[in-house]
Amino acid sequence: MKILIKGARVIDPANNTDDVRDILIDGAKILKVEKTIAAQADNIIDAKGKIVMPGIVDMHAHLREPGREDKETIASATTAALRGGVTSILAMPNTSPCIDSAESIELLKNIIRKTAQMNVFICGAITKNRLGKELSDITGLEKFGAVAISDDGASVDSDEIMKEAMQHAKKKNILVLCHCEDKSLSADGVVNFGFTSTRLGLKGISRESEYKRAQRDIRLAEETGARLHITHVSCAETIEFIRQAKKSGIKVTADVTPHHMCLDEEAVLEYDPNFKMNPPLRGKEDLAAIKQALKDGTIDAIATDHAPHTENEKEIEFDRAEFGVIGFETILSVAITELVATGVLSWPELVKKLSYNPAVILKVNKGALAPGHDADITVVSPDKEWQVTKEGFASISKNSAFLEKKLKGVVEYTIVSGKIAYQRG
Repeated sequence: MKILIKGARVIDPANNTDDVRDILIDGAKILKVEKTIAAQADNIIDAKGKIVMPGIVDMHAHLREPGREDKETIASATTAALRGGVTSILAMPNTSPCIDSAESIELLKNIIRKTAQMNVFICGAITKNRLGKELSDITGLEKFGAVAISDDGASVDSDEIMKEAMQHAKKKNILVLCHCEDKSLSADGVVNFGFTSTRLGLKGISRESEYKRAQRDIRLAEETGARLHITHVSCAETIEFIRQAKKSGIKVTADVTPHHMCLDEEAVLEYDPNFKMNPPLRGKEDLAAIKQALKDGTIDAIATDHAPHTENEKEIEFDRAEFGVIGFETILSVAITELVATGVLSWPELVKKLSYNPAVILKVNKGALAPGHDADITVVSPDKEWQVTKEGFASISKNSAFLEKKLKGVVEYTIVSGKIAYQRG
């Protein structure tokens, strides 16, 4: 089957393309990207006035299946992600069973094969059951298809175990994705430690709990030569450690979530659990540091940390509610509204953070629009506005930090492996 996309502004940082082009798709691959293509096609998409970009590669998401299908399933998660222009997802290992063995990877792969509507890549656990006590079989995880390892939601406290994990990861050239949190410092905190936590009478999560663990992980990456990725960066100090590490030639990359790049701790003043996440929303100075780091390249990627929870887990007292928010269906629109429309990033810079860089970091063949590449493509109306509502979500869970917010940018088509997987309306 052939699809011809006509007259779009094609943005492809991998090939330094930002121009009006046509794209011809034949089967699962891109056949041509040219100024004008006169060819027969089974489906012609008039994309005049629209932006065409490589499909978003979300390198941090919780799909909940197997084990918590009441929150999300791979079927519902991928349906939701298509609406947001996402074509590839890295699934975190905090499922039940935990993705810490060849058997659990095979279980997850079978579900993906049967129900996923897009590319779902697998992140295996660093330690067995993510308990930080005993290493998983990292060689086996990589052999059976894991592209990264992480104990996300937890940080490995033992320097010795973490160093050994990085040594194994270095041998297999597999990414180590780190949730940087020293629990002895964050304790039972629920919001950013400081004036807001004091005002609300809630326990605070210190900045030190993040940046000191990030400092440790960067040191171990330097010692081992492993590829380190620090996820959901939230504070200025962490950013500065990453910046200096990059200057020193250490193999470190980082991402930020949509909520951390546009919301600060004042969002929690109404005790709304939809603004409860870990790491917490930080101060205005951290927000400014994040935007600067996106602009100067210290932060490489934007990832959702999609974390669905049931209403029973979220719509309760703030300190008892679960951490985390959903993000698939709003990632692109939030980025357009908060970064492109405000001049923080250009369109090519944004596409690099959403598509190209995550693909390069994960070493997957995605994130580009050139002949021979996988036809994973997002078509978006950049100026069209929409309002976020619970009723509009395809995700099973509705715990969004952007409910009722008006956003710019509407995804019109999402194409996966040369097939139209989502078409608005």
